[in-house]
Amino acid sequence: MSERTAIKTDKAPGAIGPYNQAIVAGGFVHCSGQVAFIPETMEIVEGGVAEQAEQVMANLGAVLEAAGSSFALAVKCTIYLKDMGDFATVNEIYGRAFDCAEPPARVTIEAARLPKDVLVEIDCLALAGPGS
Repeated sequence: MSERTAIKTDKAPGAIGPYNQAIVAGGFVHCSGQVAFIPETMEIVEGGVAEQAEQVMANLGAVLEAAGSSFALAVKCTIYLKDMGDFATVNEIYGRAFDCAEPPARVTIEAARLPKDVLVEIDCLALAGPGS
């Protein structure tokens, strides 16, 4: 049987359902989708899609770090947008996280509705870092 390790950090929002922030298994970090919750308050960050995307990337980075990984080790991400018209804004913010690395494969999807009616959600699959 393969080993799997749940990742939990208070630097990212806690799970609001029966899931973990991430699972490390098979040499990969499987990150759950992150939305724009402020970790300390579990409230959605104020503002529009740019502010939400910034918070989502910060949350995702915190989960990857807690797993001993990083954006540089990301293999694939999925971006879920409430409105594909926000693509350019989210793409620019997302791209900053990968400015020093080869960007991962990616899918972007317009979703009719996202958890808590947020404007953007992003998940990630990354290589586990050394010792993960």
